[in-house]
Amino acid sequence: MKGSPRITKVPIHKRFVMFWVNHFQHAVGTLGELWRTPMASLMTMAVLGVSLALPASFHLLLKNAERVTASWDNAAEVNLYLHQGLNDKTTQNLIKRISLYPEVETVTYISQSQALREFKEMSGFGNALDFLESNPLPATVQVTPTEQHSSPAAAKLLLVKLQREKEVEQGKLDIEWLERLHGIITLVVDSVVAVAFLLLSSVLLIVGNTIRLNILNRRDEIEVMKLVGATDAFIQRPFLYTGLWYGIIGGMIGWLLTSSMVLWMESTVKQVAGLYQSDFRLLGLSLSEFVFMILLSAVLGLLASYVSVKRHIRLIEP
Repeated sequence: MKGSPRITKVPIHKRFVMFWVNHFQHAVGTLGELWRTPMASLMTMAVLGVSLALPASFHLLLKNAERVTASWDNAAEVNLYLHQGLNDKTTQNLIKRISLYPEVETVTYISQSQALREFKEMSGFGNALDFLESNPLPATVQVTPTEQHSSPAAAKLLLVKLQREKEVEQGKLDIEWLERLHGIITLVVDSVVAVAFLLLSSVLLIVGNTIRLNILNRRDEIEVMKLVGATDAFIQRPFLYTGLWYGIIGGMIGWLLTSSMVLWMESTVKQVAGLYQSDFRLLGLSLSEFVFMILLSAVLGLLASYVSVKRHIRLIEP
């Protein structure tokens, strides 16, 4: 119709560019709003940082504890006490057979005389033992399992297998302490997972409640925006970016707190390790763990803000 306004379609590439320009504007704008209320924003982010730093610290505790106990797992050593009167050839054949077991890492033979000599040195009864008419200690074969077979269950199976050798009178596996250690580690891991779940849930609640308060404070503005035809997606976008910024900055604060704790404890741990002639050093968060921590906190912040925004903006009508 002549004189009617012409409707010009915006090219798709321009719409694509404007889509990202709008997102960038909202991201920068929400960051500016947080900057204009520094104390309130910083307090919320600090609480988020502490909530994220605690599970990260528990993770580091387990990570370093596993390094300490890694060598203890290999202490699942099997001691085989041999029958009296075995000649050298029979003993050597036994050692060769045991060495061929796929579960065995090393085999060490301790003769009767060597066992008695070591017992004299360790017990302090050297003079009294000289009066014995015969050596009561049996020859021993010490078997160290491979790393794949050093767990309590695998070591027990290896003991049963080795006891079937006819030259073996008795086998012994000091595994009870290792089973207790694995039980304690499992309990600690489960406890850390439970505590981490509760703390991460608190992050969702904190961000969600903060976004809810922001929505209520801007209720009049939202009503006006709906009157002029703004879509819910357009209205929600700034609040979603606010939750995202809370998550990212809260995650960085949590990382700083965790790293500061590691630096503070490093000298003390080094001194304690020196008392045991160990070069153990406390490990902090790796680059991949840092990236995961920031991504997790960002996702939690975005998820909490999304749930809060979807629930409360829908209830506001002009």
